[in-house]
Amino acid sequence: MSDLYDVTIIGGGPAGLYSAFYSGLRNMKTKIIEYQPELGGKVLLYPEKLIWDVGGQPPILGEKFAKQIVEQGLTFDPCVCTNTKVDFIEKNQEDNFVISTHDGEQHISNSIIMANGGGIINPTRLDIEGSSKYENQNLHYTIPSLKPFYQQKVLISGGGDTAIDWAHELLGIAKEVIVIYRKDNFTAHEANVTKLMNHPDSTLLNNTTIQKLIGDRQSIKQVQLLNEQSNEMNVIDVDHVVVAHGYNQEDSFNLSTDLELERKDGYFYKGNSFGCTSQEGIFAAGDIIAYEGKVHLLVGAFQDAVNAVNSAKSYIDPNATHSAIVSSHNERFKEKNQEIIKDMLNI
Repeated sequence: MSDLYDVTIIGGGPAGLYSAFYSGLRNMKTKIIEYQPELGGKVLLYPEKLIWDVGGQPPILGEKFAKQIVEQGLTFDPCVCTNTKVDFIEKNQEDNFVISTHDGEQHISNSIIMANGGGIINPTRLDIEGSSKYENQNLHYTIPSLKPFYQQKVLISGGGDTAIDWAHELLGIAKEVIVIYRKDNFTAHEANVTKLMNHPDSTLLNNTTIQKLIGDRQSIKQVQLLNEQSNEMNVIDVDHVVVAHGYNQEDSFNLSTDLELERKDGYFYKGNSFGCTSQEGIFAAGDIIAYEGKVHLLVGAFQDAVNAVNSAKSYIDPNATHSAIVSSHNERFKEKNQEIIKDMLNI
């Protein structure tokens, strides 16, 4: 028989991790289930991006922020299951939630917090023969570090904000940046496209697609491009190829027939600002929940997490206080604070 948890959080991104931190603060037995092999969520896709919009936090690289939010989320030692996909959710005879996962395991919980963001996100792969053998070499679907691109010739395929943002990040680091897009006009923010067009180290090519990757067993050396308007073929030398063709969003929302969905730019659970969804006992936090006044920023994910945890606590214990004691008065931090102060003073 599986252990019974007070709350199981589905999703290990910022909303899920802060939910784990806050539920630990509220003395709840907590589990995190994450589909990806590591915690951190979508922030891991942009490790070199500077994040400016977290209150009280100076501009911070995505990689460092992800590390910090994971560390905070694990403060109270929740059980963590990575590489685990949730297949469906149902209730047992004891009125507990049974979460069935792809590996045949069942996870039992009094309550659930859905923090699965936009669902399971995987980058759209380049549909070119032989491309997969270069994925661990110089064919990239994200940019984990800017260092490998120093003084290199980089081809970026894609016309959206991600492609153009990466191009801007590489300016001044790469020797040359070439951005190609299959349509007439780039869909990224017009001002950013214009800046890139006017930069001496960048080239933008419309109506252009990758036809062939030319290289050896180690890396791509050249790329064959097709201008689909003029039908002209061209081969260029490259050091790196970055593909930004968007992400495949797996349908991971219909986990319980009683959860009500709505479709806007993506799928969302209908709910309210307290994290409640259409099914009693299942709460939500972060990008996955829709309600009037929703803030789609990291700071909004933190507030969602607090409200979802408080609602889950009240659901399993109606006599519980509405929220946790603030950290300056919370007994759970006394010992940790002493350890931190001793470390700071080198005692």
